Amino acid sequence: MIQVFVSNCADVRATNKDTGFDLVGKKVIRLAAMAAGAMVALGVPASAQGPSLTMLSSLEPGRWELRIREAGAVPERICLPDSRRLIQLRHPQGACEQFVVQNSASEITVQYTCRGRGYGRTHIRRETDRLVQIDSQGIADGLPFEFSAEGRRVGDCGA
Repeated sequence: MIQVFVSNCADVRATNKDTGFDLVGKKVIRLAAMAAGAMVALGVPASAQGPSLTMLSSLEPGRWELRIREAGAVPERICLPDSRRLIQLRHPQGACEQFVVQNSASEITVQYTCRGRGYGRTHIRRETDRLVQIDSQGIADGLPFEFSAEGRRVGDCGA
């Protein structure tokens, strides 16, 4: 473990707790900058959970048909009372940390991590309020997944 001490801009010193040696100079400044960057990066996903996902809020709720683009795939119908469910199609059981990579009126990209269950990255492009293109990849149940699909609203839930 390395401890970094900054008393002023000219005096930067770090001590390696394992060896007891002092580290001084540009290397220490780089280590401190990387550590600060890591702290900021780890803090961003928690704060990124709240923003409105512009494009998803414009999609119509209801029954949607998902057509996976691969040979032999059978269309799947799901009820979407909340279109955010499209982000985590391979992790439907819920509470995952999400980080919004891109958020516009016509497309979104979201990375998510479901502790102990896997992670994913999903890109959704809206063609109309009833038609979207989805690309997703990640790890679910210890296995990799990757798919492209078309999502189309086909009616109301329960219909």
